[in-house]
Amino acid sequence: MPNVKPLTLALATSLAIGLVVPDADAQRKKAAESKAPAAPTQCSDFYAFANQEWLQSNAPDPATGRRSALGELQARARSQQRELLDAMMRAPQSNIQTLLGDFWASGLDEAAVERDGANPIAPLLDRINGIRRSKEVPAAIAALHQVGIPVAFGFNADVDLSDLEGHIGYFSQGGMGLPDPAYYTRTDADTVALRTRYTEYVQQILTLTGTPQDKLAAEAQQVIDLETRIAQESRPISALRDPLQNYALVATADLGKTYRHLQLAEFLQAQGVSQPSVSMANPQLFSRLDALVDTLKPDQWKTYLRFHVGDAMAPYLSKSFRDAEFQFRGRVLRGEQSQPDRSTLVLHAINRAAGPMLAREYVGRYLPALNRDRAERIAGEVRDALVRSLDANTWMGDAARAEAKAKVAALKIEVGAPVRDLDYTVQPVGRGSFGANMLIASTWHHREEMRRIGRENASLRWDVLPQEPALAYDIAQNRLIVSAAAVQPPLLDMTRDAAAHYGAFGALVGHELSHAVDIKGRVVDASGKVRTWWSPQEDAAWQSRGNQLAAQYSGYEVPGAPELKVNGLQTREENAADLAGVELAWKALTHGKPDLSDDGSKAFFEAWAELWREQRTTEVATRDNAVSAHAPGKWRTNGVLENLPAFGETYKCKKVNAMQRPEGDQVAIWR
Repeated sequence: MPNVKPLTLALATSLAIGLVVPDADAQRKKAAESKAPAAPTQCSDFYAFANQEWLQSNAPDPATGRRSALGELQARARSQQRELLDAMMRAPQSNIQTLLGDFWASGLDEAAVERDGANPIAPLLDRINGIRRSKEVPAAIAALHQVGIPVAFGFNADVDLSDLEGHIGYFSQGGMGLPDPAYYTRTDADTVALRTRYTEYVQQILTLTGTPQDKLAAEAQQVIDLETRIAQESRPISALRDPLQNYALVATADLGKTYRHLQLAEFLQAQGVSQPSVSMANPQLFSRLDALVDTLKPDQWKTYLRFHVGDAMAPYLSKSFRDAEFQFRGRVLRGEQSQPDRSTLVLHAINRAAGPMLAREYVGRYLPALNRDRAERIAGEVRDALVRSLDANTWMGDAARAEAKAKVAALKIEVGAPVRDLDYTVQPVGRGSFGANMLIASTWHHREEMRRIGRENASLRWDVLPQEPALAYDIAQNRLIVSAAAVQPPLLDMTRDAAAHYGAFGALVGHELSHAVDIKGRVVDASGKVRTWWSPQEDAAWQSRGNQLAAQYSGYEVPGAPELKVNGLQTREENAADLAGVELAWKALTHGKPDLSDDGSKAFFEAWAELWREQRTTEVATRDNAVSAHAPGKWRTNGVLENLPAFGETYKCKKVNAMQRPEGDQVAIWR
């Protein structure tokens, strides 16, 4: 219940006492109307019941419009990182700690950052400004990619879908300042207004990177024009979600001839890539870019490149750059109300450019062996529960069940941090220039990413940082990844009842492990081959359960925006994974403790509810409802528990209670 409610009710009562009402029935009616709503119970609204004190004591963060238990975990992890960097800054114990401590110190020295102005990017701008002919443009594009500023297109290392242990290079779409190609072509009023704001932002960055006032409007239009041309050949965001649609091997030996003006052969050489093939799933885009290099005047390319250097580096430069970037990307695109404080900004920069360096230090200090062992044990038990569930499963056929069991048997669990093969010989950064340090670290990071290409070492690497809270199922490597930062409260609170560990951490493990054999995991088999191993019968059975959940969740109001309903179709797969996760965690707990006490059962369910407590402004709730794959926290709690007979039995809920769906309407994934 929000803080304002008790005050409102108290005021209503005071006014009622002051009124003289001659009719006794009317007086009783008014008294009844002024009563507080019934307090939530375990069987009417378990989320509100379990989180009542927290909900009353916490309001959304004014800066972000939200506050949540998982947000508090992330804040704790970042506080730990700050403490670690502070210690490195004061008294480093190794070369790596010296590098990180100097990086941290340079970022915190805001006065030095202001004095530095645009100096860190001056060498990049000088190179761009020195372009005279079209054939010099591709070399500038390649040089910016080398320092971690991808322009014109994307090029990155990722898993080879024909060999999931290997990495290849992927040419992909990019080079646009707006997050969706559709923003450049749609004509509705909101999109037109967004483009107007973006044009204003382009002008601000161009001013800061050297465009005189009398040329500002024309040069900003040059940037928008070039990005629009790129957007016209780019695929919709929805088409980028299927990895198979974005995988098409081409011979690198042919790239120089096919894209002569874009000089892609020279581009790969500059990135240190010499493998015989790369992926290029949208050759039409690169044909258009090749033509644009040849046909557009070099001055338009120079303006475009100069803007993107300023845009990419704006958060790490002086206040004029930071303010311009935040007003558009922070306020308009992300809906943030205020800029992050200095330490948060610098920490984000270090994690982005040198995160793997910080990871090793974080794990050494903040991952107790006891927590790691407990996490590994629970994860193993939940995996075993999934095996037993597959044995008892009724919606999978024999072939699919056998494949699923083989896949789960081969599944790996990795807790804390990966075995890394990174080269830590990064150039010393010093404490002189934060912006220059960012470019040094970003160049190092890009070099290491390029070195992944051609290597058979995908199983040694993670795509998440150990110092950031994360549980993830890696479909390519068939493994569960649990970061060091996730093995602490509220996910794994060693001071709580052991059953609570299963209700929080264990349920999240189950959520992720379920993806190994659900509609997402069906595209990679137990041997690591990319193929669909479900039959149409399994697909139909899954769709039936998913559609039942979609209908259930579509009936829920959005907390904070009650005029809206949850988008049950949009959140369907994650709702199914939530349900699967709690089912598996409950099985793991009760298998190990068949005589589980009532207190233990309650601790399990309370831990699940506490995991999803959150407060959001109406604006944030509305925006989340439009784009998020997850339901609001209230329904991630209640929506799952309404389908579990064990919950109703624990709290003696009746079949007519809100927290217990009729048996015929309950959805089951693994029970």
